[in-house]
Amino acid sequence: MLGGPVQIAFAVDDLDAAAAVWVARGVGPFFVRDHIQLTDVHVRGRPATFDHSSAFAQWGEVMIELIHQHGGGDAPVVGSDGVHHMAHFVDDFDTATAALAAAGHECVLAARTTTGMPFAFHDGRDRGHLIEIYEPTAPLVRFYEMVREASTGWNGSEPVRRL
Repeated sequence: MLGGPVQIAFAVDDLDAAAAVWVARGVGPFFVRDHIQLTDVHVRGRPATFDHSSAFAQWGEVMIELIHQHGGGDAPVVGSDGVHHMAHFVDDFDTATAALAAAGHECVLAARTTTGMPFAFHDGRDRGHLIEIYEPTAPLVRFYEMVREASTGWNGSEPVRRL
């Protein structure tokens, strides 16, 4: 039902400190979005909030996301300093959401970006992390390409860049 992951996300307590660890491993640069704005957030079907910041970099063929969930939100917290989720592109968001639910992977969080793109986290306890899905929209694909291109031949300058 899902292809391989396009992103591996790690829950962290401090984005800058976590990015520094990855930069020391040769991964970067990281692009940071603080307090990412979302709309239409639902946790297990109920209106909710999900206040988080993320840092994104490329690691070989997969994007790395460092995700920090700020206090006060309604979204389920999946530990810190471990795998939070793996993200997958899907051809049809609604079909994939229904198929995951039918396979026992309940939708635990659904939301939209400010550009209107839907995404969801599904219960993946049997995998040890959440399963994130979204369609490869043109703006999202451009973002993935920008992160990948920045990593190609990166000389270590500006390891953390705020968007």
